[in-house]
Amino acid sequence: MLPERLEKPYDFRETEERIYKKWEESGYFNPDNLPPRHKEPFSIIMPPPNVTGILHMGHAAMLVIEDIMIRSERMRGKKTLWLPGTDHAAIATQSKVEKILEKEGIRKRDLTRDEFFKRAEQFAQESHDTIVNQVRKMGASVDWSREAFTLDKKRSLAVRTAFKRMYEEGLIYRGNRIVNWDPKGQTTISDDEVEHKETKGKLYTFKYSHDFPIPIATTRPETKIGDTGVAVHPNGKWKEYIGKQFMIKDFVGYELNIKIIADESVDEGFGTGAVGLTPAHSQTDWHIAEKNNLPIKQVINGHAKINSGPLEGKKTLEAREEIVEWLKKNNLFEKEEEMVQNISVAERSGGTIEPLPKLQWFIAVNKEFTKEDGGKTTLKKLMREAVESGAIKIIPERFEKIYYHWIDNLRDWCISRQILYGHQIPVWYCLLSTCTDKEIMYNPQTNRMVVPRSEKIKPIVSIEKPEGCPRCGVKELHQDPDTLDTWFSSGLWTFSTLGWPDKNSLDLKNYHPTSVLETGYDILFFWVARMILMSEYFLGEVPFKTVYLHGLVRDAKGQKMSKSIGNIVDPIDMIAKYGADATRMSLVIGAPAGSDISLSEDKIKGYKHFGNKLWNIARFILLHTEEMGDESGQPATLALKDKEYIAEMENLIRDVTEALASYRFHIAGEALYHYVWHTLADKIIEESKAVFAGDDELLKKSRAQTLGTLLRNSLLMLHPFMPFITEELWSIAQKKDSGETGETNKPKLLIIESWPHQS
Repeated sequence: MLPERLEKPYDFRETEERIYKKWEESGYFNPDNLPPRHKEPFSIIMPPPNVTGILHMGHAAMLVIEDIMIRSERMRGKKTLWLPGTDHAAIATQSKVEKILEKEGIRKRDLTRDEFFKRAEQFAQESHDTIVNQVRKMGASVDWSREAFTLDKKRSLAVRTAFKRMYEEGLIYRGNRIVNWDPKGQTTISDDEVEHKETKGKLYTFKYSHDFPIPIATTRPETKIGDTGVAVHPNGKWKEYIGKQFMIKDFVGYELNIKIIADESVDEGFGTGAVGLTPAHSQTDWHIAEKNNLPIKQVINGHAKINSGPLEGKKTLEAREEIVEWLKKNNLFEKEEEMVQNISVAERSGGTIEPLPKLQWFIAVNKEFTKEDGGKTTLKKLMREAVESGAIKIIPERFEKIYYHWIDNLRDWCISRQILYGHQIPVWYCLLSTCTDKEIMYNPQTNRMVVPRSEKIKPIVSIEKPEGCPRCGVKELHQDPDTLDTWFSSGLWTFSTLGWPDKNSLDLKNYHPTSVLETGYDILFFWVARMILMSEYFLGEVPFKTVYLHGLVRDAKGQKMSKSIGNIVDPIDMIAKYGADATRMSLVIGAPAGSDISLSEDKIKGYKHFGNKLWNIARFILLHTEEMGDESGQPATLALKDKEYIAEMENLIRDVTEALASYRFHIAGEALYHYVWHTLADKIIEESKAVFAGDDELLKKSRAQTLGTLLRNSLLMLHPFMPFITEELWSIAQKKDSGETGETNKPKLLIIESWPHQS
């Protein structure tokens, strides 16, 4: 006789919410509540989604892969911790809040810092609640009791502690260096917040003057009024001019002093084989100028306008037109060519990026410091050695070379942002003129510090707000208004979530280094590398042992999902339509590490059919069996054919176990899918119909025992992939075994069952 629930078709809508609630009530998401057999720790700290919206398919893929690891390791007796959290995503969140305020007729400057912060917190909380609900719908078995937020009190303490220690060691400094400046958002932004848009442009070729021997080519003539040098290849056609200095009295009304220098990075085949150097408005030119002691001449201000001279106040494009016209009029213009170029645009504001020198806070990645063992190193060396030594394994391995290339070209990291939302920099200034000698001033109208580049007076850096100035004792101090780059706080993520800076934290001792960091390959450098930097520096150990990189989720045609294209597949919509299990399987099968995933609604629908097939398989087997087989998976007496089926299952267990251990989740999922559908359903069950219709009672018993074992092991191995339907079927089968049918009986949950036995 079949249990009543199995008589009906599988209803994922009724099942999934009920099952997740049962898991949460069991307490087994928390490793502290797992049975005694769970001893060896296995930990994953969830990459925190930004609190700026809802989860997309990339997040869903991350959740599925991590849940597969956690559930399978939990079943293998590991003490599993999957710690969830969200990221305050400072610039993105502030941008969202500003747009909300605009609709209400409120300007940001109409609010105090505290008022704006409260509005941002309200938005972040609402977004957080949406995200948490979506994580639950995906079936993620995370420990909600340890949930973290990059801007909560514990993480704030960690951030301030980290800043102070790095400052005291000279690894954090304030300096005037070139940064990505967003004129529209009026803040510095990190490389990952810059989008590169392909657009049509022009390459202009000209000379500074009739006496200047070398023509140069540029896409931005408006910056040439700030040129202080020309770089040529040391063995190129212009080498005879290397070392010479040229004074140009009139270039569009500006005076230029140009030095010819040699640099091997110059491409002789591009343009004229000579590069006009504008150190204040190009990252590349800045670094060449640093090596050759060229002056830095800033000609564009923070509002993307010319800052002095005849073109003062002109927007950059206006200035470009006037300069080109002047060159043509003075017979210095040689030619212009149409070309395709990449324009750098701020992801959030849409403003065109201006590389500008700004007084900002930086982390020095090349500065030597002394390790606890007395040896000398740099942050860049720590980041490289962590992977080179094998302490961290990157999957797929090909990304290691990309990682090394990025490390080798890493520049000092700008960590300050001119926004209100985020971790305010833990630095204070004494404004008493006798103490500061007027070196530091505060403008209350703009809420900005005016700090000269001489930097004679050191700021006051403290974890907690100082009671007064340590130099003069004055009580009134002003905190630096800038906030820290979000990547600074998320760089501490693996250990700040486990209790650091409390070095006696049991979670820190038990679960760090974490076992795996699973994330998209597109943030290998922006986040993964920074976590390695922070953990190596503060703890002297790697933050994780393995980095697993998944690909981007694309549509069925391989296109990136985009609102403008209209090809977005929303995970929550798909769960509502086809269930979480089907959505999960669609994101695993056909998705090896580091490769982009092609996804369509039809693919998800196909795995819903697979779930129905599994339900019908269980219905047939449980109709003909008394139990699912014992834990060893070896029934007492078997017919020859059934022994073959058991041997085939043992091979499947071995293959799936090995695939999971080697992070080939797509291989494990495909093997289970093909076995259940094509072997168990199409072959074994079809054959079994004739067996049960026959008169051989011994053969029937053997087949029933075999089918029970095959179902048991199939459910166990499918559980990490399709947790809801497998847990439901396990519950039904357990009640059948015990002869119980009432809902009051609480069978042992599949979530903590042991992984199938391998003989």
